[in-house]
Amino acid sequence: MKSEPENRRAFLTRLAVAAAGLGVASPLAADRLRAMKLCLVGGSIGVRADQREAIDLAARHGFDAVEPQTGYVARLEPAALEELQAELAARQLVWGQAGFPVDFRGSDSDFEQGLAALPKTAANLKAAGVDRVGTWLSPSHPNLPYVRNFRLHATRLRPAARILADHGLRLGLEYVGTHTLLVARRYPFIHTLAETLDLIGEIGTDNVGIVADSWHWWQAGDSAADLRALRAEQVVSVDLNDAPTGRAKNEQRDGERELPATTGVIDLRGFLGALSAIGFDGPIRAEPFNRALNELDNEAACAATITALRRAMEALG
Repeated sequence: MKSEPENRRAFLTRLAVAAAGLGVASPLAADRLRAMKLCLVGGSIGVRADQREAIDLAARHGFDAVEPQTGYVARLEPAALEELQAELAARQLVWGQAGFPVDFRGSDSDFEQGLAALPKTAANLKAAGVDRVGTWLSPSHPNLPYVRNFRLHATRLRPAARILADHGLRLGLEYVGTHTLLVARRYPFIHTLAETLDLIGEIGTDNVGIVADSWHWWQAGDSAADLRALRAEQVVSVDLNDAPTGRAKNEQRDGERELPATTGVIDLRGFLGALSAIGFDGPIRAEPFNRALNELDNEAACAATITALRRAMEALG
């Protein structure tokens, strides 16, 4: 077994080799890079940092945006919210997508408690300058058949979406296409773009859109044409990942991904090209859940992530 330092060196070497093979940025790629906001989400890359530390890391490593930590922002008083927003602006950053704080998958009591607390949290997020929150949809359920689960999701997410709309916030829904998760429990559920759009239509508010994740898009068998059929305002946020080599598509594991543009398994050129074509200009986040990346310290993890994100964007040209 390789030692931990050797694993880290191998990871960083693989990243450098992949990046070098993607070419030099064209003016078109540079324009797209400026339009889409490369966003630091510490928890997805093994970075342990509070909100202020995350802002500092994002600014020093050249990210355009940083994840707002919902629980932290929800606790702040008005003066502190103004101070936080001013600090973000001073570092020339914008907010990415905040986490959705309502448990809509569990018990009625947990859902009702979260819904009751949502107006204050939404007000604080808006006061801090946040304009979008997001969550994911489980692709299977142990007890609920598809139609019953669909109705439950629509019934619970509709009032939450309305509260968010009252505070000027958009809600992004991320479908999970990973095949091994789809078959992990008895009843399959939403796991494609088309199904997610059906749920959004059933929710019926105009502030709900999708979180487009390259991994789930690839796993679901969705296409660049499917993304090109969307309007820019239907995409709330984007997650960018690549996949390991040497493993069949239907055997890929959700928690074992690669940084974008490091293996070429996922067609990121087609994915990003479609989003660029429709004019998406929101946050782009890396979400590789990668063990080797997680073992790096904060500085190295941020450096590796921004390098991968930039090279993926440059490849558009």
